[in-house]
Amino acid sequence: MARLLLTLLAVLIAGSPLAAQEDPAAFYKGKTIRLVVGIGVGSGYDINARLVARYLPKYIPGNPNIIVQNQPGAGSLTMTNQLYSGGPFDGTVIGATFNGLPTAPLLQPVGVRFEATKINWIGSTNRETQATYLWNSAPAQTLDDVKNTEIVIGAQAPGSTQFDFPMLCNALFGTKFKVITGYEATPKINLAMERGEVHGTWANWSTLKAISGSWITEKKIKIIVQWALQKHKELPDVPLIFEYAKTADQKQALDLAVSRLEFGRPFLMPPNVPAERVAAIRRAFDATMKDPDFLAEAEKLKIEIDPLSGEQVAGLIEQIYRTPADTVARVRAAFEKR
Repeated sequence: MARLLLTLLAVLIAGSPLAAQEDPAAFYKGKTIRLVVGIGVGSGYDINARLVARYLPKYIPGNPNIIVQNQPGAGSLTMTNQLYSGGPFDGTVIGATFNGLPTAPLLQPVGVRFEATKINWIGSTNRETQATYLWNSAPAQTLDDVKNTEIVIGAQAPGSTQFDFPMLCNALFGTKFKVITGYEATPKINLAMERGEVHGTWANWSTLKAISGSWITEKKIKIIVQWALQKHKELPDVPLIFEYAKTADQKQALDLAVSRLEFGRPFLMPPNVPAERVAAIRRAFDATMKDPDFLAEAEKLKIEIDPLSGEQVAGLIEQIYRTPADTVARVRAAFEKR
């Protein structure tokens, strides 16, 4: 009888959450983690994610392998919906998303099948400054010019700043940006600019330097405005979007929209992953952000590193979801216009 009771006890323990939450080193040893990038190959987000993937395993207990896969679609929504609902929930998948993804349930809920506050946020490699840039022969060369002249902007999808920010600009300041969606990644939009299909786009300043740095030095493009809470040190003469805000309503709307840039390149794990595995990946991410070799390669690739921990990202997202309803409605209405 005693042996039978011990056997039953062992079975119950094996099936309990405690057993599922085994030591992270033991769990991850010999495993392969998939890092799924919700943006196309060759984009700034993709380059950034692949850099992280090269160094992150060094700091994860058990030193698993990491493979990178791309699943672009709907501004990272396709990938995030799938991970949120289908997992796996064992800690063997990480997502890399657009910075607009965490605010999608709030501002662009159509097609959203996740709650941002329930996701396990792993961290972000940097805060971002967004640059609005136009080809040097575009019929407008300042933001004020765009109030009188239609400018065609290339974009990936709603949910990306390439779509959201020009639409917000139109709503707040009366600009005439026409947004063409469907491009897989920023490099494809840049090719379209060279062919004359579009006049310009939006991109992270670090991305623009990384993939089209020669355009800046050769003055093939004109950066007409920067989007951030404060000016980037490398763009002292480019106006900040907040300089155009003349009313409290305009400023509040910009505060909400630009807040996503504070967690510029977020990484996530789906909900219901054992807490100690989430903690292990978060601490590995934090350690990677301080790795001298990682930082040296990031500098070589012209990728800016200004990291936030998973806890900091989660805190910012919770704060965003406390934004007054009227401000949310105003920004959502701008994003919903076509």
